[in-house]
Amino acid sequence: MKFDFRLGTVDEVLEVDAQIPEFDGRTTASKLMAKLTGKAHLILIASHNMKPIAYKIGYEISNTEFYSWLGGVDPNYRKQGVATKLREQQELWALNHGYSAISVKSMNQYQAMLQLLISSGYQISGYEDNGCTASSKVKFIKQLNQQA
Repeated sequence: MKFDFRLGTVDEVLEVDAQIPEFDGRTTASKLMAKLTGKAHLILIASHNMKPIAYKIGYEISNTEFYSWLGGVDPNYRKQGVATKLREQQELWALNHGYSAISVKSMNQYQAMLQLLISSGYQISGYEDNGCTASSKVKFIKQLNQQA
């Protein structure tokens, strides 16, 4: 299957988000814009046959650190390398825009994401206790200047 990767829009993010059962419709255009407005940010979209099927959003948290905020892949397109390609493009973009590190948080309940981050060179940097183990978040960071 051939996928295309490009800069995207909030509307495309919402189109993909609606296809992801783990997300319960909590992502809205106003929430996205509230977080991104006034910050350097990046919205990447993966598409198949011109239909958006995945996204990755990040934004600047300091002049040296970029935060990988949200991402998702339509279940019909998972396990085909789409999320990996989006992550790699986000990391390259961040490196090319002067950031030396990229950070991310993942809920403890998403074991596949935790494993993917570790296997992709991210190191655990903290823990956010949200009252129960499943909804608590593990914080990760990756030094971009160390990648090959």
